[in-house]
Amino acid sequence: MNGAGPSAEAPGRPTRWAWVDLRLVPVAGAVWAVDLVAPYLAPLVLATVALGLAGVAAAAYRRCAAALLLALLAGLAVASGLAAVRGAAREGSPLRSVAEAGRTVQVDLELDGEAHLLTGVQASRIVADATVTAMAGRATRHRLRAAVLLFAPAEGWRELVPGQTVRVRVRAAMPQPGDDVVAVLAARGPPTPVGRPGAVQRVAESLRTRLSASTHRVLADRPAGLLPGLVVGDTSAMDPVLVDQFRRSGLSHLTAVSGANVAIVVAGVVWPLRRRAVDRRVQAVVGGLALLGFVVLAGPSPSVLRAAAMGMVALLALAAGRPRAAVPALAATACVLLLSDPGLARDAGFALSVVATAAIVLLAPGWSRRLRGRGWPPLLADALAVSAAAGIATAPLVAGLSGTVSLVSLPANLLAAPAVAPATVLGLAAALVGVVCAPLADAMVWMAGWAVRWLVFVAGHAADVPDGAARWPAGTTGAVLLTVLVLGAGGLLWRFEQLRPLALAALLGLLVVGWPVRQAVRGWPPPQSVVVACDVGQGDALVLPTGAGTGVLIDAGPDVGSVDRCLDRLGIEALPLVLLSHLDADHAGGLAGALDGRDVGVVATGTLSPADERRSALDALVSRAGGERAVLVPGDRRVVGEAAIEVLAPAPQEATAAASPNDLSMLVRVTYRGIRILFTGDLSAAAEAHIVDQGIDLRADVLKVPHHGSADADPGFLAATDARVALISVGVDNTYGHPASSLLRILTRAGMWVHRTDREGDLAVAGDDASWGVAGSRATDDVRSEGDAGGAAAGPLLNVGVLSAPRIRRTRVTRCRCASDPRGADVPPARDHRRGGASAVAGARRGALRRPRAPPRRGAA
Repeated sequence: MNGAGPSAEAPGRPTRWAWVDLRLVPVAGAVWAVDLVAPYLAPLVLATVALGLAGVAAAAYRRCAAALLLALLAGLAVASGLAAVRGAAREGSPLRSVAEAGRTVQVDLELDGEAHLLTGVQASRIVADATVTAMAGRATRHRLRAAVLLFAPAEGWRELVPGQTVRVRVRAAMPQPGDDVVAVLAARGPPTPVGRPGAVQRVAESLRTRLSASTHRVLADRPAGLLPGLVVGDTSAMDPVLVDQFRRSGLSHLTAVSGANVAIVVAGVVWPLRRRAVDRRVQAVVGGLALLGFVVLAGPSPSVLRAAAMGMVALLALAAGRPRAAVPALAATACVLLLSDPGLARDAGFALSVVATAAIVLLAPGWSRRLRGRGWPPLLADALAVSAAAGIATAPLVAGLSGTVSLVSLPANLLAAPAVAPATVLGLAAALVGVVCAPLADAMVWMAGWAVRWLVFVAGHAADVPDGAARWPAGTTGAVLLTVLVLGAGGLLWRFEQLRPLALAALLGLLVVGWPVRQAVRGWPPPQSVVVACDVGQGDALVLPTGAGTGVLIDAGPDVGSVDRCLDRLGIEALPLVLLSHLDADHAGGLAGALDGRDVGVVATGTLSPADERRSALDALVSRAGGERAVLVPGDRRVVGEAAIEVLAPAPQEATAAASPNDLSMLVRVTYRGIRILFTGDLSAAAEAHIVDQGIDLRADVLKVPHHGSADADPGFLAATDARVALISVGVDNTYGHPASSLLRILTRAGMWVHRTDREGDLAVAGDDASWGVAGSRATDDVRSEGDAGGAAAGPLLNVGVLSAPRIRRTRVTRCRCASDPRGADVPPARDHRRGGASAVAGARRGALRRPRAPPRRGAA
């Protein structure tokens, strides 16, 4: 089953794709498909399928069927059989019954790879893949090997070497349907080592530790955290903002021990041998030994093993002396990896590795030859061909996974390419030399620092390019759509050469004219913005722009990148005051991104529970940013610019060890240009009712809805705010069901206009007490006047009206004084006290509960 080129090829000459051997590709695809569906099927079903396929394969063999069909049937049968065996082992594991009962048990386990810190300002817990080797039952001790997902405190676990056996008490729970682990374990304390790690593990850990120490002695924080990531994939000390910048610029593969690392290691060893014309089989063996040593040094994590396996593909092709062997070797390697570890079938990194390697093998050589034929230098031609092939091939997968298409990835990778090899080689040399001569290792790290600083520069500026990452539908739909577009465009440009100049002209027009025009007419934020609810996904981050380049931040969202970009969009360079309602990850996880690179004043919380172990990490983060920590209590007031901030709750005596962090959310009211905004954190219904019982004045004009629109809400609390606008900060397609339909009905019956970040993007309340309204960053370009209320909706957002002056480009502002047109909010107010919610038809009308009251007078309580 070889690929064939166009029929126009001359007779007697090999066609364009004649060298491509695709016979094993269907087998790899079949094994991959079985591993994807196997966790959802019972072992008995899988065993039956395996036996049936084996019978069909035997019958086909007797009838001399094609070898490809036999290989395909054999692959399906083997994959199904192994999946059945693994499924039966999971179901019959002694740990499974413990997980079903939700009991606590003592186990011996070892980490399969590096432990990963959970997001959040606290960074106090880790998650890791692990294998349980023993379990203490009620009457006996079981020996087993059970794959588990482990959650544990960072203390004592973060430094644990993969492969070292430890003993710990854990609570076991059942995994989610489709997971291929026996149980999910939660440890509350540090582990007790059982024996010592192996000699190889100890040596590798010593090398990694010495490299990390050398980088921190010689380099600044950002380059020092990046270099170990480039060399051995150790990102534990990498700045979280830099991590996000690498992701947005398409450079994150450099810190994941990708094929680039493997290629550099193998090339560095093989190049001298090739210069001396050493036999290619010797080159392959030497390269394989170097690859094995690199795996030991970096640690046998999934990304390292994937990269090593893909590197073996190139070595096998080198040993065979035939490029034709590359594709079969890739398919065979994928089959072996999938059969040995079926979890890779659902691993995005594995899919990206396979697709990128296939693209480099199939597309890059031909593209590079064409570029060299047009006069390009060989080094630049190879770099461009490899980056373009891998980037284009993996773009659909990246788009489906992230919901974005990076427009700066290719140029960023081209700019970064010259620095990757020197940094990696010098870093590896420093790790090895550091054992015998630390000063020499420091000198090598200093030389590598120049290349690393260039990578930091490229990532930071590429990530800051406006519209550098365009929104795209996430999931399978987005991946398939982009695949069709890429294949369609590529096919047209390949088939019709006359379209290529036109496509190039269109691309240049977009870059030279379209992009600058878009930046000039963006029109965000609206003039006189009072508060902006940033679209940070499933979390809260709200900004009060209080002056030129300054603002007050209330909560920081779940990740560093989202809040940092929102502050950049608003032009915020200084944060004289940061308020954190509480320290859960969805409200404080992005704090490092908000503080990084900005002038920071006071970072304040309410009274925290004495059992909250996250305060020390918060204090350290604020100190590094040059800020000051403060604790605010009811009655405290702060003034920043024209914004008057008043703390309403919680009282210090309520911060007990048993109190929930959500219920200790700091309740704050801000009065800014006469508009009152109530910030509520993640208060629960019980905490809200308690606040109402205390008689606290909750009146406001704008309500930040508690807990992202959770159904756990007290109607009396919401009604007591007497607000006219409700802002819900919530993530698209979140798994919590937020905002709850019951909560939306309560808000609309109370006469509030509901606006949501998941549908409207960033939300801005703009104006003053004489005339104010709400705008969404995803509003359409059409701006209607109040006289257009009877017209059809201009776009997907249904707005009440607009501020009459000034006219805002690309931003419609829902005017709260005009309630005659219900098309401005995500959920309009109810007609009466019995019904609520949005009308069934987009253009339908629904009257308001009552005529909206006048905006509050300046200075009102």
